Amino acid sequence: MVTFLGAVVRPMGSWMPIAGAVDLLVQAGLDAPSVRTAVHRLKGNGWLESEARDGARGYALTAAALETLAAGDEVIWHARTPAVLDDGWCIVHFGVPESMRSKRQQLRAHLTHLGFGNVGTALWIAPARMRDAAQRAVAELDLEAHTAVFVGDYHGTQDLTGLLYDSWDLAGIDRSYRDFVSAHEKLATSVERERPAPAQAFPTYLAILDQWRRLPFRDPGLPAEVLAPDWAAPRAVSVFERLVAGLEAPALDHARAHWSPA
Repeated sequence: MVTFLGAVVRPMGSWMPIAGAVDLLVQAGLDAPSVRTAVHRLKGNGWLESEARDGARGYALTAAALETLAAGDEVIWHARTPAVLDDGWCIVHFGVPESMRSKRQQLRAHLTHLGFGNVGTALWIAPARMRDAAQRAVAELDLEAHTAVFVGDYHGTQDLTGLLYDSWDLAGIDRSYRDFVSAHEKLATSVERERPAPAQAFPTYLAILDQWRRLPFRDPGLPAEVLAPDWAAPRAVSVFERLVAGLEAPALDHARAHWSPA
């Protein structure tokens, strides 16, 4: 559902007719009651607000939803552009008291989802460009008084590549990229040769995006200099971009027909 909101509803004017949205998501493999339940929950969470257009009942994305989706974009697309080594590193250190254990666990989860690696007790690391995202996560949990965020260069004697491979499951992330390539490279070649019909492209496009968006959330987007020479992300990104180039336009054409009052 979140993939649908970001990849389809936003480019369609950040508004969706409920009947058309249900129909499209059923085509993508969901069932209508589940879609309506998800919409109800998203409305309750402040992501959607009721809005009719041209006599059609529907929902518009709220400012909060658009901001969250934009923040997600920042993470999702990091795999495309590795960080610059000379920009340095963002270090987050926190000392959250036991009485706030749940918030401490939430902060750990947020940092993990943002692509931070655990370099030591309550010490997390990511490329320097993640500073703003880290500060937002800290602020959302109201933990500024218990957290310090630093940006700087690495001057230790330990091999930096070894340190980073110990801080993330980079081997597991690499396998995920290789699995994506194995699963979708033939399809990328196929859609390059022949543009698929809109009705076929839509569920395929949504499924591809939903599978892809989970990978960069694990990938910290480290500088190429500290990664293994055969790091699979560039090849996976190439396959993904070829899929988007071949599927996005017909998929949105198909969605657009469901936005029409007719």
